[in-house]
Amino acid sequence: MCSLGTTKNVPHVVCVPYPAQGHINPMLNIAKLLHFKGGFHVTFVNTEYNHKRHLKARGPDSLNGLPTFRFETIPDGLPESNVDSTQDIPSLCESTRKTCLPHFKNLLSKLNDALDTPPVTCIVSDGVMSFTLDAAQELNIPQVLFWTTSACGFMCYAQYRQLMEKGLTPLKDWSDMTNGYLETPIDWVPGIKEIRLKDLPSFIRTTDPNDPMIEFMSRECQRAQKASAIILNTFDALEHDVLEAFSSIFPPIYSIGPLNLLLKDVTNEELNSIGSNLWKEDSKCLKWLNNKEPNTVVYVNFGSVTVMTKEQMIEFAWGLSNSKKPFLWVIRPDLVAGENAVLPLEFLEETKDRGLLSSWCLQGEVLAHSAIGGFLTHSGWNSTLESVCAGVPMICWPFFAEQQTNCRFCCNEWEIGLEIEDAKRDKIESLVKELLDGEKGKEMKAKALQWKKLAHNAASGPHGSSFMNLENLFRDVLL
Repeated sequence: MCSLGTTKNVPHVVCVPYPAQGHINPMLNIAKLLHFKGGFHVTFVNTEYNHKRHLKARGPDSLNGLPTFRFETIPDGLPESNVDSTQDIPSLCESTRKTCLPHFKNLLSKLNDALDTPPVTCIVSDGVMSFTLDAAQELNIPQVLFWTTSACGFMCYAQYRQLMEKGLTPLKDWSDMTNGYLETPIDWVPGIKEIRLKDLPSFIRTTDPNDPMIEFMSRECQRAQKASAIILNTFDALEHDVLEAFSSIFPPIYSIGPLNLLLKDVTNEELNSIGSNLWKEDSKCLKWLNNKEPNTVVYVNFGSVTVMTKEQMIEFAWGLSNSKKPFLWVIRPDLVAGENAVLPLEFLEETKDRGLLSSWCLQGEVLAHSAIGGFLTHSGWNSTLESVCAGVPMICWPFFAEQQTNCRFCCNEWEIGLEIEDAKRDKIESLVKELLDGEKGKEMKAKALQWKKLAHNAASGPHGSSFMNLENLFRDVLL
């Protein structure tokens, strides 16, 4: 590990996450690794909207940082809002792409002119914040893109252009959603044996030939070819075939996950105390879990973006209730589209002795708790990887983006997931029982523990694949 000096020779990385919770968390982990293991001065750039949410959730001093790990902001170009939730994703993609570059260049000029800060030597930005490539090019410094997706998800996004050329998307009309068209097998994606159209990232499910999300993701994948390198939060054993297949398509790809396991070596307490959750964390979950038997509780969390209808939420509630299993359910204030998330009183009465509802929690710690026997998840990549690290099998209800792809791999390739095809209470009840008590559940648990071991091996020095890839990223690209 390099020691941090005060000279102008200290490398200075500017980290720019996409402004949503599931992107900020892993980028903060990368920033901490760069600071602690690489000796970098770090500037972490949030949008003004998320900066305010952060201070509201974590306290007015939570982003004071350290002398060598600082926080800055740029506007996201969207109208001012005081709502405590993730902004509309298509609007955010469009706005950051069109409006952020000049603000970002101004920030870089300010950092380079500052007397108490070393000059910026490299940029690590989210894969879908590729406007930063233009700024890096002007300064003639390395630019690394961090795609926060799985490798399989990123590979599928990279096929969007080809899917359009082959006429597979957009859909002819909305009947293609239900007439079996989405079952069309796709067997030409590099590194992926065979998946169905429905397993590809969900933005292809549109009838609009000019759909903004298809256009945006195609463009960002194309621009990724200009990066000095790309990093992914995954590990070689988990996604080996896909990672191999990237070598002929993109700049060098460094798989340096699971990031949370690489961070276990970080002993700087001040650095560890810098958090990134945009909702207030509820700590009573862990105390509640302490009173439960090992592998008996199902943990339910649909991430930071998923929204559902009131009817779907009620089906999940009664499915959990009828399973008669203990559960810990994280319900964000904005989980139900357009209204408050309110559960039936009969459900609350029925489950009061074995269920706990929470608004937000430290998910990594919850999943690592011995009481957790399974995870009912939206199949976001951070959640999936945290579950793998903890050796916890999953029930998958993918909502959007590449969550469909992650679900397919969990259930078919890695054999640690069961998919909810239809969110009805009897189906949810039977899957929860299968997960915690059934034969399939036991097989999945054994498989999950094997993947857990491989994940920990990958992040362990001196010979773990991710440990070595991080060292190589420092040496070959960033320093």
